[in-house]
Amino acid sequence: MRNRLHLSIALAALIPASFLILFFVWPVGAMLWRGISDPAGGLLEVLTLPRTWNITRQTIGMAVAATAGSLLLGIPGAFALYRLRFPGRNILRAIATMPFVLPTVVTGVAFRALLDAKGSLGFLGLDQTVTAVVIAMVFFNYGVVVRTVGNLWASLDPQDEAARTLGATPFQAFYTVTLPQLGPGIAAAGGLVFLFCSTSFGLVQTLGRPGYGTLESEIYVQTTAYLDLATAAGLSAIQFAIVIAALLVSNLLSKRTDATLRVRDNVSRPARRRDLPIITGTVAVIAVLILAPLSALVLGSLRAGGEWSLHNYQVLARTGAGFSGGTSVLQALEHSLRIALDAAVVSVIVGVLVALLLSRRPQTARWIRAQQLLDGFVLLPLGVSAVTVGFGFLITWGRLPNFNAALLVPLAQAVVALPLVVRSLVPVLRAIDPRMREAAATLGASPARILATIDLPLLVRGLGLAFGFAFAISIGEFGATSFLASPDYQTLPVLIGKLLGRPGVDNYGMALAGGVILALLSGGVMTLADLLRPRSVTKGIS
Repeated sequence: MRNRLHLSIALAALIPASFLILFFVWPVGAMLWRGISDPAGGLLEVLTLPRTWNITRQTIGMAVAATAGSLLLGIPGAFALYRLRFPGRNILRAIATMPFVLPTVVTGVAFRALLDAKGSLGFLGLDQTVTAVVIAMVFFNYGVVVRTVGNLWASLDPQDEAARTLGATPFQAFYTVTLPQLGPGIAAAGGLVFLFCSTSFGLVQTLGRPGYGTLESEIYVQTTAYLDLATAAGLSAIQFAIVIAALLVSNLLSKRTDATLRVRDNVSRPARRRDLPIITGTVAVIAVLILAPLSALVLGSLRAGGEWSLHNYQVLARTGAGFSGGTSVLQALEHSLRIALDAAVVSVIVGVLVALLLSRRPQTARWIRAQQLLDGFVLLPLGVSAVTVGFGFLITWGRLPNFNAALLVPLAQAVVALPLVVRSLVPVLRAIDPRMREAAATLGASPARILATIDLPLLVRGLGLAFGFAFAISIGEFGATSFLASPDYQTLPVLIGKLLGRPGVDNYGMALAGGVILALLSGGVMTLADLLRPRSVTKGIS
């Protein structure tokens, strides 16, 4: 029986391992090797160019500025939304975290609508500036800080109250008692935000001024405009090093958080009069930073020629001006739905196998190490830019003569979505009491029967959330898809980016309308997936 179990585990591990080796390790490894080894414009050549260092400084500088802004606004928001109880708090929490589930191209087009010369804040002159990109990054990551720091803050032992009874001012109590406890959590959240900001390809493409580059946008330009794959590979190696460094620092700080924080059950308290300024400030930040651009996107899509109109939606069946043999928004939407469906199916199939393996509680040190290795292996795509994945696909699978190019986009999107699929399924399966499996095995049930009667019924309950994650990520994916989508089979995010980059009133209006549709689709899918999420798995099993 034990040999059969080990054989089943080995065969189950072979499929996801092969998938990641073929569609992640090989493409990314080939890209890195090309960047390091190519003598004609590879890494060594790229490092000697002044433009490389300018772009690297721009990339890091924008990420640092956006990280600082996210922390500056997010920490007070974390206190207000997780430490205090007041009417409307749950609604504000939902709004604060909503931007993170939106595609980056939707964020970009929303800020274009707000900061454009005809937008509500057009008088500020921020359209297509570095400041606009940084603000959009803060918009995208504000909820990350609020949720990460807030969850920790809500569980901290409230020693600051004791400090105040001893005569400390609120600031002294926070600075001397609370901040040292929150410090590692704040640093970990900052590391994650820096990682996301340094790989915000979609925001830079849709919001930045033409010619102002980050590493990812420069990789795209060198690949698509100049066909200089050697230089692009060298830049990808630099970008990969920055991402890995940020990921390592974030993981290190997260471990420090787990080791140093003293937590209790949720200890949020009713809001008092003295909390009114921080609550008011949080509401103002959410209104200006989050609701204003999203409202500008919706309202802008309903205006044409200075009047309220549905014209921008009525022309969605046409191709944009200046496109030769272009794709209409409705056609791109159909393409996106098909590709996202394929990608979601692939990532869920692979993710189910991984989750089944990671949810087991092995008894031997060898199996524990193997499980840890598989867990880290599956999470690798989460720490690598989608642009890097797309470029790797381009120089590996894209050059095979007999490989169907139409499969490239859904496979690349499946790689990007896989880590979150696994992370949504593992907690559901780990809630199963292992004694149930042991009892079934003692009664003579085979591994296949144990899987069918114990694991699968609960697994089905978690598939809705996993599929929703994969579908929403895939339908809004921009980085890898921008490299791989063929001109006659564009996806909606890629087409929106192209519409924004070409002059024409209808082009801009169609981009706004397409952004609204994409936001509603991705947000609706995630909302539905959350409704399908199992909420009392442990209780139902124990």
